[in-house]
Amino acid sequence: MPSKPQAIFFDVGNTLLFPNRSRMLASLHRRNIAPDLEQWQAIERATKKEFDDSISHDGRADHSFWYIFYSRLLRELQIEDPALRDSLVEATRVSANWCEIRPSTRDILQRLRTRYPLAVISNADGKIAEVLRTCGIADCFDSITDSGLVGHEKPHPAIFEAALHSLNVSPERGLYVGDVYSVDYAGATRAGMQAILFDVAGAYRESGLTRVESLEELETILSA
Repeated sequence: MPSKPQAIFFDVGNTLLFPNRSRMLASLHRRNIAPDLEQWQAIERATKKEFDDSISHDGRADHSFWYIFYSRLLRELQIEDPALRDSLVEATRVSANWCEIRPSTRDILQRLRTRYPLAVISNADGKIAEVLRTCGIADCFDSITDSGLVGHEKPHPAIFEAALHSLNVSPERGLYVGDVYSVDYAGATRAGMQAILFDVAGAYRESGLTRVESLEELETILSA
């Protein structure tokens, strides 16, 4: 576990909020195709490995992640339809479609907030604060940094710097929690922050990096 942080910064997608797959996969459902959670997470694990490798070579932000993800999914389904892939990618990039929240999320954030200032850093479309309000947790955060408003996306250091400045926290005293190594963990550590991977799908179980699979586990680590 890193040294005791002064503030905790969270990613949103696959960390605080999770995909509404009925919305995101609507164009597949209209064809009576419904991938299950096990298949979704298996593709997520493979995509993260491929994406982390690609971003380490060319430094792109995460525009290509869902392109890779849905290309893999459609190959598994033996569907060759670029227009369908693009519609799936577009639906997934809509912040409002990330609205599934685990029942304990608000309670844990409220407990953490008694000990740390909390903040959000998200690659989003300028509407992530509204989504967090709709899901009932926006008031848990002292600041919300949205790439759609800041003009820089993770892993660019400027978005991390903007969030740190919003809480007047030095980089080494900030802890970032996010789900993609190359965007979240590496982006935060390059900006001088501490980092923990939020790895629900288990993509990084063999990485040796500090990781958790739930907010409950994060809370336990922070209490140690």
